[in-house]
Amino acid sequence: MDVKSMIIGALAVAVAVLGYLYYESQQSSVKIDLPGVKIEGK
Repeated sequence: MDVKSMIIGALAVAVAVLGYLYYESQQSSVKIDLPGVKIEGK
């Protein structure tokens, strides 16, 4: 595998990870995590 292919692969992985993180940040979820109480809703 040459350097150009490795760079393209790394960029593709970076875009996928950033896209996933952006998607997760846009989800409207409510999470309350206290000792003895855990409430999670979407």
